[in-house]
Amino acid sequence: MDFASLMSAQISKAEPSTTSSSHEPSKKKYLKRSELEAQRQAAYVAEQKALETARIEKLNQKRKFEEDEALRNRERDEKRRRLAEESRRRREEEEDAEERARRKRVGLPELPPRKRDGETEGTPLPEGEEDVADEVLEVKLREMNEPITLFGEVHRQRLRRYWRLTGKESTPAPVLSTGPIPTTLVLVPESEMKVAAKVPEDLEGRKFLFRQLASYFTMVLQEWAVALAKRDESVKTSFQGKAAYNAMVQARDNMRPLFKRLEKGELEDGILEPVVEIVKAAQERRYVDANDGYLRLSIGKAAWPIGVTMVGIHERSAREKLHESDKGAAHIMSDEVTRKFLQSIKRCLSFAQTRWPPDDQLQLMG
Repeated sequence: MDFASLMSAQISKAEPSTTSSSHEPSKKKYLKRSELEAQRQAAYVAEQKALETARIEKLNQKRKFEEDEALRNRERDEKRRRLAEESRRRREEEEDAEERARRKRVGLPELPPRKRDGETEGTPLPEGEEDVADEVLEVKLREMNEPITLFGEVHRQRLRRYWRLTGKESTPAPVLSTGPIPTTLVLVPESEMKVAAKVPEDLEGRKFLFRQLASYFTMVLQEWAVALAKRDESVKTSFQGKAAYNAMVQARDNMRPLFKRLEKGELEDGILEPVVEIVKAAQERRYVDANDGYLRLSIGKAAWPIGVTMVGIHERSAREKLHESDKGAAHIMSDEVTRKFLQSIKRCLSFAQTRWPPDDQLQLMG
């Protein structure tokens, strides 16, 4: 073998086979900057897409949790409302039973049946006002930035509030007076405040009498407040001055139930007649006579049992006469509200004799 053939054989062994290398994929040792940027952008887009998917999934889970929580809250509120209504109904029934037993024991008239909320729901609405479903009414009130339901408010009251807010109420709201105790009664001037000696029998006369009583007590409370405001600052800040102001405020607050009864015309004749007698005597500056009327109204002429009324197992012979009727009974002890506004009337008398002193000094109360 010559040298040329030997060299060609060695060279052919050293060269890689072109057939095998042609089928293997070509691997680049270096990449362009544009290719690196494209890979980075693709990785960023994939990462952002994954984050957006995770965020949407998290929002869906949160929304579902909030809806479930709202549903649980509604069920809980509805259950609480039913329990509150049930407890209120039971409490009212117990109070009515106790009040009926007390009235029967002391000989007062029978307690009228209490009006339930459902009884007023079926009454027809006035002309110009149409009924609105609760769901629609709640949406409309929410759009007006108003509370959906006030405390103790039923559907009819909520509907009337909506018509009043929108200005479509058929019957305007009653105008309240600007006195110490706001009332819907139209106050009469001072020249017409003098009451008659007897309570009128007709309805119009009684309404005018209620206006006269409300006007008189409003005038007394206003003069009382003005007299306290005119005191010196040292007197106002003293203990006696603060006590006098607190007495005026307490008397004003305790007389609100009296004004409510005058507005509704529900003041009993057993209280109305003595009050008219007291006011008439006070207007004539006969304060001793007014005080006597107050004592007859508060203490009364009923038999007050003193000491032990039941000895042994046998009932005393005259015990049934203690509560035969409410004639001459002490109305001031019948309930707490009546006792408070009657005491306020007595305080108004005490101030009236200092503001409008009598001509006869013997008519001054002690």
